[in-house]
Amino acid sequence: MALRMNASTFVGLSLLSLTWKAAWAKVEVNMEDRVEVFLGDTAQITCMFTVSDSHDDVIIQWYMITKTNVRSRIYYGDRNVQVVDRDGQFTDKISVNGMGKSSEVVLTIRDVALEDELEFICQVNGLSAGNMEGRTMLKVFASPDRPNIEGVHSGISVSKNNPSKIGSCEAKNGYPRPNITWYRDQSPLQNTPGEVSVVTLVTKESSGLYTVQSDLHLNVVKEDEDSFFYCEVSYLVPGGTKMTETNKINITIHYPTTSLDVWVESPKGRVKEGDTVEVHCRANGNPQPPFTFMHNMQELESELNVLVLKDVMRLSSGDITCTSLDLDTHEETVGHTELFVDYLDQAVLIPKDTHVMAQGEELMATCNALSSLPTHTEWFKKGEHFAEGHTLTLKDAVFDMAGTYVCVVKVPSLEGLETSGSLHVHVQGPPEIKESADTVLEEVTDKFLNLSCHARGYPTPVITWSSSDESQILKEVSHRQTEDGVLSVVSVKVTSDVTANCNASNVHGTDSFLFSIKAIVQTTSSAPSTTVTTVTPVTPPKRVKKEGSGVIIAVIIICILLLAILGSVLYFLYKKGKIPCGRSGKQDLTKPSKDSTMVEINNTEEAVLLGVNGDKKPPSDQGDKYMDVQK
Repeated sequence: MALRMNASTFVGLSLLSLTWKAAWAKVEVNMEDRVEVFLGDTAQITCMFTVSDSHDDVIIQWYMITKTNVRSRIYYGDRNVQVVDRDGQFTDKISVNGMGKSSEVVLTIRDVALEDELEFICQVNGLSAGNMEGRTMLKVFASPDRPNIEGVHSGISVSKNNPSKIGSCEAKNGYPRPNITWYRDQSPLQNTPGEVSVVTLVTKESSGLYTVQSDLHLNVVKEDEDSFFYCEVSYLVPGGTKMTETNKINITIHYPTTSLDVWVESPKGRVKEGDTVEVHCRANGNPQPPFTFMHNMQELESELNVLVLKDVMRLSSGDITCTSLDLDTHEETVGHTELFVDYLDQAVLIPKDTHVMAQGEELMATCNALSSLPTHTEWFKKGEHFAEGHTLTLKDAVFDMAGTYVCVVKVPSLEGLETSGSLHVHVQGPPEIKESADTVLEEVTDKFLNLSCHARGYPTPVITWSSSDESQILKEVSHRQTEDGVLSVVSVKVTSDVTANCNASNVHGTDSFLFSIKAIVQTTSSAPSTTVTTVTPVTPPKRVKKEGSGVIIAVIIICILLLAILGSVLYFLYKKGKIPCGRSGKQDLTKPSKDSTMVEINNTEEAVLLGVNGDKKPPSDQGDKYMDVQK
């Protein structure tokens, strides 16, 4: 009871004192409500005062209010003495400057610590003028370290009934205590029963700074697999508030499979025979379940959920099924895709392989290949485009038409799908030697010269070589068949002028070609730098064309008939007595002498020559004169 009375008396006296000072006080003090400073910086607290109607000295005293609400002086100063109280918290870290009437004093606190966050009182005593005091609260701030965020590494199932932990966010060494707010995409997350739960743990370190850890628990849905989560840390600083965001994290969501997507990954586009096919299967759930592949009702092995079909054929076409099993619900999900393998059969030629045709004949050949797609056919000869279309027509066959014709069947819409076939055409006939383009056949003596002979015809001609000089050796260095015949190359050492003959023959006839080789003789004069070369003129090769065996037989028959006619004429003249032979009648003629015989021959020749020119009598007249001489 006495305590209550003393307290009431003190309050009453205080109010009375305040009322008195309000009416008669001559000391005024002005101070800021609060001064804010970062930890470790220097704080300055200003005390502004005025003392009116007095010239007395003033006394300045600074006090602090401890954490236990105790008023403790830390400084005393007047005109003569300025003293920092000893053995106090601020003995070595404060200083005061500025004294006098209508002036200000500044309390400076160096290297501010967290325990310096106190209320400071500035008391101004004007002696007879009275005293007055002001108060300022010193606030200390420490910005936290950059916050860290870490999401859970395991998948989070949408099937769980309670919110699952998403991640943890931490802000260290802040003062006052930082605040942490969670965001999903751009939306803040607040505690919502059964949906969102934020658990915050605040730790005060031995340094007096705060560490705040916040854990987010969320009832996830499938759409959260595309969401980003992050924390925002807000903290006080002198004069305001700052915010810092963490990195964004994404979490793994587990949800059941409801459908499967099955497709051919490789090759892209259409599939042809011989390709290696990769079939992929993907579920719309997460994680991907194990798959089972069925191809045309037959289960096939797969690797890493990929089905590989090597060297597919047209029989590989059909349905491919992918089946998955949910290990939680034991429900099966099935997906399908259709595989179609395009094909192109081997080319079929009519006629096939080899065809022999006579000169002047006509050939119509066809080339086709069965395919699942439209085809296009081209014909080639000696690697060059010859014709287009499924049909090849050769009219009025000649040797130039002989050779190998290759038909190529392609599928324009599918690269790489093509086939080919070849037809060898022979044009039968007697050999025909192609004249060499190089007609200059001359060479220095003792040098070797190659002679080429290309004979066309079918059956393939047989080539033989001969030389006008039997001592010359014609050595065959090459012999090969060509599309339309045969090519033979011989080598000859030039020692003198010589003629070489190439003879080609088959059942239909023969053909020959003559090479006239002229030897170039080199002679050197006595002058050391002058060389004189003598060249014998070169006669171009001569070509001898022999007819076929039928023509030769006809010529022989004509010759026999001419001989028979000549014999008949001679016999007729003999019977008429126009031609003397042996004795005539009973007249005994002596044998003519050698000179007479010479005269007879000369006269006969003269008669024939003059008869041709028309200046002499016919031989019959001369015969009469001859008979007269014999007589």
